[in-house]
Amino acid sequence: MTDDSTNAGRRRFLVGSTSVVGAAGVVGAAVPFVGSWSPSAKARAAGAPVRIDISRLQVGEMLGPIPAWRGRPIFVVKRSEELLNALNEDTDRLTDPDSIEPEQPEYAQNEFRSRTPDLMVLVGLCPHLFCSPTPHIELKPEPFDSEWRGGFFCPCHGSRFDLAGRVYSGSPSSRNMEVPPYSFEGENVLVIGIDEENA
Repeated sequence: MTDDSTNAGRRRFLVGSTSVVGAAGVVGAAVPFVGSWSPSAKARAAGAPVRIDISRLQVGEMLGPIPAWRGRPIFVVKRSEELLNALNEDTDRLTDPDSIEPEQPEYAQNEFRSRTPDLMVLVGLCPHLFCSPTPHIELKPEPFDSEWRGGFFCPCHGSRFDLAGRVYSGSPSSRNMEVPPYSFEGENVLVIGIDEENA
């Protein structure tokens, strides 16, 4: 027959062992749970800046293949003097010609919606339902607009944008196309996702 001190010792041992195993289980369950709060490598890469070589981009062309940033297409167009002059020929046709709505960083709140007049950088999605508009860069009549002055046309729902990404009145989209944050590394590397003001 065992005495009460032996039983008390066993109880303490069992309670202590069970507590240690239980605590280890709680820690084991908590580590993956807390770890899931950190973004994955794929998610971090999706938000990372993108560097684009624009050295071969010619005047009047759109960069291809179309680069992507955060899973969204980025339109880069090198505008000619003729295209720049056409931007403000008929601003009465535009919903927001002065870009009052905040679809661009401060450095792109100008008539060109860009850091430099010749280079246009846009998120290549229509703000209406996020379709990707088709570029029509040339200054020539198009089936959807006999007075076309270059820009982007969304064939899904008919939204039209000029070569600064400003929406034409009467389009399903009520907002201009978005200008992403961007900066330059030297003359030939465009960095999407970092602007010099917040770098």
